[in-house]
Amino acid sequence: MQLNDTHEPALTSWVPSANAAGTDFPIQNLPFCVFRPRASNQAYRAGVAIGDQIVDMAALGNAFDDAGDATRAAAQLARQDTLNALMRAGPQAWSALRLALSRLLRSDAPPRPGILVPQSNAEFAVPAQIGDYTDFYTSIYHATAVGKLFRPDQPLLPNYKWVPIGYHGRSSTIGISGDRFHRPLGQVRGPADTEPRLAPSVRLDYEMEVGIFIGGGNVQGEAIPVADAEQHIFGLCLLNDWSARDLQAWEYQPLGPFLSKNFATTISPWIVTLEALAPYRSAWTRDAADPQPLPYLDYPALRDTGGFDVALEVLIETNTMRRESQSPARLSLSNFRHSYWSVAQLLAHHTVNGCAMRAGDLLGSGTQSGPDAVEAGSLLELTAGGKAPLTLPNGEQRVFIEDGDRIVMRGWASAPGRPRIGFGEVSGTVLPAR
Repeated sequence: MQLNDTHEPALTSWVPSANAAGTDFPIQNLPFCVFRPRASNQAYRAGVAIGDQIVDMAALGNAFDDAGDATRAAAQLARQDTLNALMRAGPQAWSALRLALSRLLRSDAPPRPGILVPQSNAEFAVPAQIGDYTDFYTSIYHATAVGKLFRPDQPLLPNYKWVPIGYHGRSSTIGISGDRFHRPLGQVRGPADTEPRLAPSVRLDYEMEVGIFIGGGNVQGEAIPVADAEQHIFGLCLLNDWSARDLQAWEYQPLGPFLSKNFATTISPWIVTLEALAPYRSAWTRDAADPQPLPYLDYPALRDTGGFDVALEVLIETNTMRRESQSPARLSLSNFRHSYWSVAQLLAHHTVNGCAMRAGDLLGSGTQSGPDAVEAGSLLELTAGGKAPLTLPNGEQRVFIEDGDRIVMRGWASAPGRPRIGFGEVSGTVLPAR
């Protein structure tokens, strides 16, 4: 992904909040969402974040009349109630629209306050119609830590370093940040139980992940080459893959997760494009002692720029914290650059057998844990499988998620001399079981 004038660090906007230090949404970001004014009956439509405002794509009017045909066509696609059509249009359309939006919002352009809606006055929808959802397992640190809990003699299974491991999830239960859902029920069997029973999960967990939205798809039977894979990726979001560990322990053999994963997945409203993240790419490394990628998973740019330097933070807000007006407490801080498999490798592997991908399909990266214990992306790791409770700053303890807990995840990319590019946040609250 080449840098262009949308990445210029000195750019500022006529939207004042976009120029504030530490904002997630400077003019160099411009992530997409689907929204409408809060508590209205208006149709959902696409929007673009700038500072604490949203550019209402349906309100642009004649703003792009002097732009090229590709820009006008892309802007028209972005006025729909999902982003699928824009995603399908491909990287040239995405780049043309991003450049036009950047020029429209720069300080030297005439202000157009009529195209803005405050984010505080917006409600969001899942930004695309997600036909299929696949969750991967790309953090070797997470895989090893979890493996040690269940297989101390062989924490990492032999296929992990050869093949990106994944399973097919449930798109119908993907919700947007602010989601509130009931604690799931399922079959559980504890160490002292002679047979399973139906019960609410008591080992409810989160998983800090990155979501990957597919742009243009492929024809069934034709694989997407790994070197071309990023041309088929619209952008990244934050993803919380809620997990019922007690249900998972009983059901996962021999076919993997089922009810322990399909009850809720929550994503952030903002999709940050790969073009916006171009200055924040990182080297992808593989230990020399490990198997190197098979040829269909190797490509020229992999080792220099295959990764993304994106910090990933998890926080918790309990009922007590809300009642006493305390800020959420940090649980962990990791980084997407630790991923064992690259984003391009996930898509290439997904299609190498001829699997057809469609615009709006979603991939989950799997839990993003780092090499240090404080970088663990789940409570399962942070509490050593529930054996070491966490003590929060206010003195409360947690082993797994309790009713009323709100989990908040944030992500951002930063580099010396460049503005912070943020993902906003994804949050979800657990309600008592029905």
